[in-house]
Amino acid sequence: MSQEIALLDVPTCRLGESPVWDHRLSRLYWCDITGQRLHALDWLDRRHMSWPMPDTIGSLGLTSDVDTLVIALRDKVGLHHLPTGRFDLLTDVEADDPRTRLNDGKVGPDGAFWVGTMDDRPDRQPIASLYRITPDGALTRMVGELRTSNGLAWSPDGATLYHSDTRPGWIDCWDFEVATGDISNRRRFAQVVNDAGRPDGATMDAEGCYWSAGVSAGCLNRFAPDGSLIRTIPLPLPRPTMPCFCGPDLDELVITSLRPETDAALLSAYPTSGGLMALTPSVKGLASHLFRI
Repeated sequence: MSQEIALLDVPTCRLGESPVWDHRLSRLYWCDITGQRLHALDWLDRRHMSWPMPDTIGSLGLTSDVDTLVIALRDKVGLHHLPTGRFDLLTDVEADDPRTRLNDGKVGPDGAFWVGTMDDRPDRQPIASLYRITPDGALTRMVGELRTSNGLAWSPDGATLYHSDTRPGWIDCWDFEVATGDISNRRRFAQVVNDAGRPDGATMDAEGCYWSAGVSAGCLNRFAPDGSLIRTIPLPLPRPTMPCFCGPDLDELVITSLRPETDAALLSAYPTSGGLMALTPSVKGLASHLFRI
């Protein structure tokens, strides 16, 4: 069955990532990591806004204040006040290691910001980690020996955490304690080879299925709760990076993408790479969690 997919009328990014839906404002946020820019699209009137960032911006999350986002810059996490541009530092993350930068991050059902690092060098060694950051700035290392931390998502009941490492292509899951943020019982959820779409960013639907951007294969993969691959959607842009359910009814799906600037032939064939793709997947998503400040 073919799937109708539209390209949204927004500026292209060098490395589009971390789409987040704010149901309170009917607004979609996303970032351009290496373009060092935060973007937003008001869903009803399609008004686009953007804000420059002082460094690479790996990911972002909503807070209990609609005017403030929690954002991950290269080696620090803080609160960004949209009306003024003020950045209030919460914590440094691997600031003494020039090899890494912050990457995929999301607010969890525990109200903490979960964010991982990646080896920012081409050979991607297992020197990165996944961290949990609370609103008081406390930093806890949760998982180590990663190459590219990615794919954060939680089951609808919050009892399971999903997380991936893009370079080796695995997706793992843990039992998750909402009250404390503790994780346990790590197990392999899925292993994805290059041609099937190594796992980049991800989201969860209301049926408990995990949607993963197959960055190496130009597709979107949907996994059942038991880890079986139940649907693959080919996409019109070759390097998708992260899906996000959005819209007033959370029944639309937007996928960010990157521009393959080191591959002239691929960029020539797909000149709108770095844009946003949208589809209606016949299943609804889940509301974003809030970082309470």
